Amino acid sequence: MERLTWDDICRRDEFRGRWVALDDCRYDEESGRAVEGSVVDSDDDLGELCTRIRESEYRNCAILFCGEDGAQEPPADDDPFQHTAH
Repeated sequence: MERLTWDDICRRDEFRGRWVALDDCRYDEESGRAVEGSVVDSDDDLGELCTRIRESEYRNCAILFCGEDGAQEPPADDDPFQHTAH
């Protein structure tokens, strides 16, 4: 797997606006935010992504939202479960 910086991940159309699972993350000591890792999966649906990760060999992933502006959380008015079956 290719290691990417968070900025590189956010520049890729395939990840922008989606939930991203990162393995073997490196974190910023001051902010605690992920700054680098290996992308193992991504999805628009947080629930689907979590299910696949649970069933995979990657048990210690960080799951982050890849915002348009590089944010690691969805916008406050965005429901991360809006596309999941209830």
